[in-house]
Amino acid sequence: MAQKTPYELSGKKETTTYDEAISYYEKLAKNHPQAKLLTYGTTDFGKPLHVLVLSSDKVFDPIAIKKSNKRVLLINNGIHPGEPEGIDASMMLARDLLSANQLPKDVVICIIPIYNIDGSFNRSSTSRANQNGPLAYGFRGNSKNLDLNRDFIKTDSKNSAAFQLIFNTWQPEIFVDTHTSNGADYQYVMTLIPTQKDKLNPILSGYLTQTLVPDLYKGMAEKGYPMIPYVNSIEETPDAGITGFIDLPRYSTGYTTLHNSIGFMPETHMLKAYDLRVDATYKLLQTYIDLVQRDAKIIGDNRHKADEFVANQKEFGLEWKLNRSEVDSLTFKGFEAGEKPSKVSGQNRLFYDRNKPYTRSIKAWNKFDVSISVQKPVAYIIPKAWDRVIALLKLNGVALKQLKTDGKIKVESYYISDFKTGTRPYEGHYLHSAVKLKAVEQNLQYYAGDYVVYANQPANRYIIETLEPQATDSFFNWNFFDSILDMKEHFSAYVFEDTATELLKRNPSLKIKLEEKKATDPDFAKNGAAQLDFVYKNSDYYEQTHNRYPIARFLGGVKLNVQ
Repeated sequence: MAQKTPYELSGKKETTTYDEAISYYEKLAKNHPQAKLLTYGTTDFGKPLHVLVLSSDKVFDPIAIKKSNKRVLLINNGIHPGEPEGIDASMMLARDLLSANQLPKDVVICIIPIYNIDGSFNRSSTSRANQNGPLAYGFRGNSKNLDLNRDFIKTDSKNSAAFQLIFNTWQPEIFVDTHTSNGADYQYVMTLIPTQKDKLNPILSGYLTQTLVPDLYKGMAEKGYPMIPYVNSIEETPDAGITGFIDLPRYSTGYTTLHNSIGFMPETHMLKAYDLRVDATYKLLQTYIDLVQRDAKIIGDNRHKADEFVANQKEFGLEWKLNRSEVDSLTFKGFEAGEKPSKVSGQNRLFYDRNKPYTRSIKAWNKFDVSISVQKPVAYIIPKAWDRVIALLKLNGVALKQLKTDGKIKVESYYISDFKTGTRPYEGHYLHSAVKLKAVEQNLQYYAGDYVVYANQPANRYIIETLEPQATDSFFNWNFFDSILDMKEHFSAYVFEDTATELLKRNPSLKIKLEEKKATDPDFAKNGAAQLDFVYKNSDYYEQTHNRYPIARFLGGVKLNVQ
C-alpha cells in the first residue's frame, strides 16, 4: 500500500509538521532507490536544510547529472510556512511518481520539504487571519523574525546561505516556490507569478512567454484548474485592472533570474478550501514536470545560450519601472464587489458577493522598462577586508582571482554623493535607495590577496546587481558598506581657521570656488562653520576614503597580476 501522508490521514484538513515531513521522506528514500534525501548547511533553527532528489537512473551527483545533459527542476516549499500547500502536495507527488515508476528520464526533481523550518515550528491557527485552513500551520517569520522571501541577497539567515548552497550546487533550469495569496476574492484556485519577463534574459524570456506559460495555463485548464496571473490590483478590487509583479533580487524568483534560471511563484487563493488548494498545487507541479521533460533539450539549449549571452553582455539593467502606456486585456472570472455597513464600525466596508460571479475583460499592465542601467567594467576589485561580500560571491559560483603583489592600479571609483534611507527598519535594515554617484578615476593602492572579479562570467548579473551600489538590491543598499559613510577624522575649528586662511592664500582656485559658492548660496554665505567645512573638504586634510565606495571598477588598459 502507498505510504500515506499526514495530510491524507487527517482527512485533508491538516498540514504536515516538519518532523513528520522529514520522517516521511526518509522512509520514502529508504524504500525507493530512485530517491535520496540529502542535507545542506544549517538554519537559524539549528537544523539542516533537506533536499529530496528524484532521479530515474539513480544518479545523485549534480556534476554527473549535468554532464549527462539532464535538466534540474527545484521545488521549494514552506518559505512561508503558513502557506503550506506545496509541503503536502510535494509529498504526495514524490510518492506517486516513485510508486508508479513514472519519474521523467531527462529531468531530476529536487524538493526542499520545508525551507523555513523555524517558522514551521511556530504553529497556530490564527497567524493568517484571512485564510481558509488548514487547521494549524506555521508562521511567516523565521526564528530571527525574518521573512525569508526577502533574504536572498542580504543573507541575514543561515537558511538563505543553505538555500544558495543548494541552488548553486544543483543549478536548476526551472525553479518553483509554492505560496498562498492574499488580496481580492475571485473564482480561481490558482494564480501564477512567473519570473518578470522583461527582467529575464531575452532568450529565456522568449521561451517563457511563448511556450512555457501558455502551456502551463493550457495544462491546468485541462486538469480542471484554470489559472490567472497573480491578482496585483491597481485599486482595491481587480475591476480596474492588474499589474505584473516586479520580483526584485531579494525575492526567490528575482534571485534565480540573476542565475539564468526561470522561476515561478504559484499562489493558491487563500479563501478556497485547503484540499482544493493542495490538489491544484499537486496538478501544477505535475504539469511542470511534464513540460520540462517534453522540452528538456530546448530548456538546456536556451540555458547554455543565455549563459554565453550574459558572459559577453556589455550593458545591464539595474532598475525597472512599469510602463503604464502599454496595456493588454485578459478575461477575468471574479465576483461583484460592493459596499455595505460594517458591523464593527458602522462605516461602509468592501465585500465580494459570491452569488454574483462574473466573467469580463479587465486591463493588465505587464511591460517593465529599464530605468537605470550600467556598462560593465572589465573587472571589480574588492579589498580582502570585505570578507562577507567575498563569501557571498563564492557561495554564488562567482569565479574570483587574487592579486599576487602589492601595487597601485588605475581604477574608476564611485563616491556616494547622495542617497535616501528608510525611516523605519525593513527586514532588519534601514534600506538605502535613490543612490547618486560621482565617478572618479584614481590610482589606488591594492595589496596581495585583494580580490578581482572579472565581468566575463555567466554569473555577471549576480555580480553586477549586487556590486553596483545604484542597483535596487545592491549590497550597498542593504547596508553592507555603511562604515564608509562615516568620517573618521575632523578638525577643531579654532585651530583650522588659521590653516584654512593659509590654504586660501596658497590656492587661489580654492578661494574662487569658495566665493562662487557664497555668491550662489545665501544660507552658505551666512554660515561660517559651513564655509570652514567647505575649505576642509576641498583640501588634502579631508580623508579621501569618506563616502568612497570600496569596490572599484577596473576598466582595463593593463594586465593585472592575478592568480
